[in-house]
Amino acid sequence: MLTASVVTAQEIVVHDPVVIKQKDTYYLYCTGNGISVFSSKDLKKWDKQPQVFAEKPVWADGVAADFKNHIWAPDISYHNNIYYLYYSVSAFAKNTSAIGVATNTTLDPKDKNYKWVDQGIVIQSQPNRDMWNAIDPNLIFDENNTPWLSFGSFWEGLKMVKLNPDLKSIAQPQEWHTISKRKRTFELADSDPGDGALEAPFIFKKNGYYYQFLSWDLCCRGEKSTYKVVVGRSKNVTGPYVDKDGKLLTEGGGSIVVQGDENYFGVGHNSAYTFDGKDYIFYHAYEKKSNGTPRLVVKEIQWDANLWPVLK
Repeated sequence: MLTASVVTAQEIVVHDPVVIKQKDTYYLYCTGNGISVFSSKDLKKWDKQPQVFAEKPVWADGVAADFKNHIWAPDISYHNNIYYLYYSVSAFAKNTSAIGVATNTTLDPKDKNYKWVDQGIVIQSQPNRDMWNAIDPNLIFDENNTPWLSFGSFWEGLKMVKLNPDLKSIAQPQEWHTISKRKRTFELADSDPGDGALEAPFIFKKNGYYYQFLSWDLCCRGEKSTYKVVVGRSKNVTGPYVDKDGKLLTEGGGSIVVQGDENYFGVGHNSAYTFDGKDYIFYHAYEKKSNGTPRLVVKEIQWDANLWPVLK
């Protein structure tokens, strides 16, 4: 429970944080009822804001029956004077899922023009048809300003698909890529998430590379969470991505960025940005002193001699 509207990063309960800056204010979007929102001037003290969706998207029940408006893993971008908020509608441990997108011209709830307009489904997955899961979206533009949406969780790995310039639909002819994958036991039913535990890709462009951050192992289990963040990089947005040892991310590669320690059981589902000349990583961490409560962690990224990310 939040005891006051303004809390520190260590006190807010957060899953799957993404952040953007409008003027002098940072806005954080994360998993929650109708998508949870916080604002901050300094990335330390956070003020709770109204949720994005007071009512669940009209199409949600058609994807995940009896959907309760608990929306997962948003992703926020600003393009051509419009904010695009991608989000996930799903049922836990099933790929009855869809990624939707909503738009707004401002993030300030006090602005008279503030209004989130849902644009509907961008990508949908169905059990026994798709060996991928349409959750955990992240938008990236390549060097030609072509938009790509990466996403995914378990099954046959993380995917990337080209979008139309409207950012609301898949480009035709369709172009799909697998950008990360871990070994899956063959005998499992197609409807089973499987044991290739990875999800939540986030592509960060820096140093002439596209860095793919992703989360390995298990989230959302409090003290039993084993989440960790790994990274690979590529000169091309669609890959192939390799880790520090040159191992392909599509063959189980990934170099550890951060994992559980004396303070946290597991950490993961990150995002990364450059704000005012500094690079930051945001993720949630299952805190030991509060019995596995998911907390926000904000750290500065530095780069080693070989241009790999190191957390300050």
